[in-house]
Amino acid sequence: MKSNIGFIISMVVLAVIALNPEAKSLLLKGLIKSGLYEPDFVPAKAEGERAVPSALFRSVNGELIDVANSKGKVIFINFWAEWCPPCIAEMPSISNLAKHFKDEKDLLFLMANVDGELKASQDYFEKNNYPLPAFIPAGTIPKSIFQGTLPTTVIINKNGDIVYQHDGIADYNTQETKDFIKRLLED
Repeated sequence: MKSNIGFIISMVVLAVIALNPEAKSLLLKGLIKSGLYEPDFVPAKAEGERAVPSALFRSVNGELIDVANSKGKVIFINFWAEWCPPCIAEMPSISNLAKHFKDEKDLLFLMANVDGELKASQDYFEKNNYPLPAFIPAGTIPKSIFQGTLPTTVIINKNGDIVYQHDGIADYNTQETKDFIKRLLED
């Protein structure tokens, strides 16, 4: 009887996690803190730098940014959606990374809500005290930047080359990430 109760409790817990996005997000946040989802920054030369294609994004105030025309800045793009538990789980790490670089004028964080919910994105960031700018795609995003996996993170160097791309959840508030971005800013 004891083994049946344990099995039933386990199944209920799994069902709650599977069916409740907030519970899934909470579980993923715990896994991020454990170090399970650390990004792997392969040197750009080994990966093969490639020029970023034109991709337009619209900010809350209506500003349009074309990442192909943003040379001179390092750009951290994160494609996400509010209904996506892995996206929500990695958001605190991106927020902490943005706080770390808050005074850096040559670094742009571009948080692109793929559902086109600009106001909802900004409200979400404000509610959670995330110092992140909300953007939405303002046209078709080339597949070389985003293939549909959420979350997806892309980092572009000052020369306009994609130097990092990762599909899936990651912890970006690591020393390795900070060192990688710092090197890009110094180039």
